[in-house]
Amino acid sequence: MPIEMSIKELYQLTKEGTELEKDQIEYVQLQGWIRTNRDGKNVSFISLNDGTFFENAQIVYTSEDLNNYEEVSKYLTGTAIAVVGKLVLTPEMKQPFEVQATEISLEGACDNTYPLQKKRHSFEYLREIGHLRPRTNTFSAVFRVRSALAMAIHEFFQNQGFVYVHTPIITGNDAEGAGETFTVTTREDTNYEEDFFGKHASLTVSGQLQGEAFALAFRDIYTFGPTFRAENSNTTTHAAEFWMIEPEMAFADLDYDMDVIEDMIKYCIDYVMDNCPEEMKFFNERIDTTLFDRLNNVRNAEFRRMPYTEAIEILKNADVKFENNKIEWGMDLNTEHERYLTEQVVKGPVFLIDYPAEIKAFYMRQNDDGKTVAACDLLVPGVGELVGGSQREERLDLLEKKMAEVGMSKEGLEWYLDLRRYGGCEHSGFGLGFERLVMYVTGIENIRDVIPFARPPKNLLF
Repeated sequence: MPIEMSIKELYQLTKEGTELEKDQIEYVQLQGWIRTNRDGKNVSFISLNDGTFFENAQIVYTSEDLNNYEEVSKYLTGTAIAVVGKLVLTPEMKQPFEVQATEISLEGACDNTYPLQKKRHSFEYLREIGHLRPRTNTFSAVFRVRSALAMAIHEFFQNQGFVYVHTPIITGNDAEGAGETFTVTTREDTNYEEDFFGKHASLTVSGQLQGEAFALAFRDIYTFGPTFRAENSNTTTHAAEFWMIEPEMAFADLDYDMDVIEDMIKYCIDYVMDNCPEEMKFFNERIDTTLFDRLNNVRNAEFRRMPYTEAIEILKNADVKFENNKIEWGMDLNTEHERYLTEQVVKGPVFLIDYPAEIKAFYMRQNDDGKTVAACDLLVPGVGELVGGSQREERLDLLEKKMAEVGMSKEGLEWYLDLRRYGGCEHSGFGLGFERLVMYVTGIENIRDVIPFARPPKNLLF
């Protein structure tokens, strides 16, 4: 009797050093999709992929062993089939095994208009057929690594006792104060007092504020969910819908916050290197040949910490022509500045700390100098900023003063101020855009290529 197995199980079973019990698995049964079907006169070969593993299984079939040989030889790329055959070890060949088919049956035919043929397709073209691109090598690897990274995030925080909190997707406040939100409504006008919630409602841009409420009850929490920004930007790093990881920690200052960020990034890199070796090798060979060097540099480095003021002085004295060469204290650094600092100056990961209060969010803790806040941005070689965090302002009077200075109304945020009024304490947190992490770990340069179905402006295909 053939044993039903996945291609991943066969690779694990036949890898070097594994004892193969032939009497138990002489014949196997597989299901999957044809990647290629090379028709010979009497011997033909199918590359089969079942979605469980990056590599394909080679299926050998002959006119002598198959009654339906002529029919099978005409199966097109993309066809779904079931295979029964003899498992044969082939250590001298490229693949560790092959399956010599005794039965091949059709599960689902594939039309000859199938757009994924055996040739290289551009990422731009594949975005137009997002329902099919997971079947390609690149996107099979991308979305398996994305899955592994999500697991790494959960394992990292769960292993340290963090509570996973599901913050609201529909909210009445804009955490960042930028106003770039999507309205949620049942009405065709703007009379929101008569709307479902009795007020203006938006899709969330961040779960941080609600996360702080839970941190002041559970001490350490994290969120991991979708966020939305109505920013009409077509850059390679912007999307209207993306996922955010936002931990919040009570009794934690900025230094502790940065320690957690460093540990998390290193844990995630280690996790994908250990759990997705085939995919990571593919990225290093086909997408970014410097990938392993960059990741190993980060995983083995001690993250440096540099005040924003020092960074500005370094940029002012840099012997390089920046596109934005007007370097002055109080500016928001561009990616080119961030990359210069991390790649040319530090030559490794660096936290920029103590930013000017004017360019950071209202909730960040004011430093004693009255000009800067206890904020940090993690800069890494290759991309620049990867994570942003801060110590939150726990002093009610200073928080209220800051809100007044930036013109923020207390209405709708009374509960947030209560967190300072009722047992507030020193606390910190950070935000990591999940897609940005996937891009960094894979070497993929466009955010639209690490989201299953991207949501850029003027595009809602799926």
